[in-house]
Amino acid sequence: MADQEITPGFASIEEIQARFEAEGYIADRMLATTVFLSTSLGKPIFLEGEPGVGKTEIAKVMARTLDTELIRLQCYEGLDSSSALYEWNYTRQLLELRLQEARGVEREQIGRNLFSEEFLLQRPLLKALRHGAARAPVLLIDEIDRADEEFEAFLLEVLSDFQITIPEIGTLRAQHIPYVILTSNRTREVHDALKRRCLYHWIDYPDFEKEVKILRTRLPQIEPRLAGQVCRFMELVRQQEFYKRPGIAETLDWARALLTLGVAELDPASTEATLGCILKYKADLEKLRQSGVTGLVAMALATDHDPCAALLPHD
Repeated sequence: MADQEITPGFASIEEIQARFEAEGYIADRMLATTVFLSTSLGKPIFLEGEPGVGKTEIAKVMARTLDTELIRLQCYEGLDSSSALYEWNYTRQLLELRLQEARGVEREQIGRNLFSEEFLLQRPLLKALRHGAARAPVLLIDEIDRADEEFEAFLLEVLSDFQITIPEIGTLRAQHIPYVILTSNRTREVHDALKRRCLYHWIDYPDFEKEVKILRTRLPQIEPRLAGQVCRFMELVRQQEFYKRPGIAETLDWARALLTLGVAELDPASTEATLGCILKYKADLEKLRQSGVTGLVAMALATDHDPCAALLPHD
């Protein structure tokens, strides 16, 4: 990796927290430290956590704060190396053959250039390695747990040396090591060998104070009291056993919906009408209704649990 460069991303951990917050993402000290070490050492970050807690958003915010390109590889069952790395543009190759024949190119020379970079279709991994800009891109490998173990093994090789070999062309190495973020919703265990190549960070549901701060940062127009009520209600909902507990993404969606409806204070009717912003499965909706939406709203509004008491200053 002697001729590969690591592009330092940030000057300090504090800078990361400040710049992330300016982009609407509240990063705690541990996460900011992980990002700092990753960008300084050239090591990928492996993010695990429940869906909707902000794993993918970290890559987006990193790309914006570093003013660089975000290259995303969305993983799925059956994903193979050709879909993630490169393919040959067979349509263009066939057209080139016909053009060469029409031009009267000598038979032994026809097709000599078909397997050159001109006819190479770069998929996300190769695009990240061959990125020509001065600053390295952010490579997001999203939901790696959805891919097969065979692809995981292939990815391990790519991330080890940040280079790939194309038989017709040769070995292509990244000049600037990309900033790599892998995410997993933990639908299956990812192999230890891949995790060992990365800096690991688990993203949990935020506590009440942090979620209020996130909500008010992303939606500055929301009144402090309503922000507290929304976050307290979500805190109560997450204490129940659902198939899919709501994450921060659902909190933001619900708050936007309430603002759109002109709700100034949480009430059972508006909560019941907007439950589809919070839960996405019929069984979960029925379970929440059976547990009593009115009771949960009352708890979120309880004076001995005043949401405003825990609010951090927004300014």
